Amino acid sequence: MTITLPVVLVLGTCTVAAVKFLGIRLWVAALIALFGFYLAGTFIAPAINETTKSGVDIVNHTQNK
Repeated sequence: MTITLPVVLVLGTCTVAAVKFLGIRLWVAALIALFGFYLAGTFIAPAINETTKSGVDIVNHTQNK
């Protein structure tokens, strides 16, 4: 059985858990999210995208062709 989850949903759940259980302040999580939005507009965004895809492929035991 295959379950499909968007990466945003997984990261959002991790963020909520970190705020609730680890005591991370909400403004720190918001600041990190804002940093991610600004980072997406830079020259390093394609490298981050490819690294994320490679990590998902490793977890799913698949290969990009």
